[in-house]
Amino acid sequence: MCNIFDVANYILSKTGNITAMKLEKLCYYSQVWVLVWSEKPLFNNRIEAWGKGPVSPELYEWHKGQLIVTSDDKLKSKCENNITKVEEDMIDKVVLEYGKFTAQELSDLTHAESPWLEANSLCSLSSNCQAEITQAAMHEFYSSLPEKNV
Repeated sequence: MCNIFDVANYILSKTGNITAMKLEKLCYYSQVWVLVWSEKPLFNNRIEAWGKGPVSPELYEWHKGQLIVTSDDKLKSKCENNITKVEEDMIDKVVLEYGKFTAQELSDLTHAESPWLEANSLCSLSSNCQAEITQAAMHEFYSSLPEKNV
């Protein structure tokens, strides 16, 4: 199994430099759709319901303080290089479909979907949310959508 850094590095190899927020959302949607299509997670890194949408705390620690991110040696050093060709093909579909949106549009989209809404509802308005968006919640919601092909 790959990790979120493999996914981020792969996405950046396809998109070039993008905003950190957009990268977070593309990693999230990659996890979502691989779960739906293959019935198994792409990675096991935690995703939380932060104010701007789903965020991986581990990935955030890598890009913290950067508006625009690009693949670098620090990111590559965190990769396990276990991403498969089949996973790459699925991520390509996600990037093709969701990559056309801005970071803010992706954030708004996640805010309208139950996995983020339910996890975020566990947080108080005055605190930073660290509630997990579970793989089960992702799978349940997105697999129930009428169109399962991105």
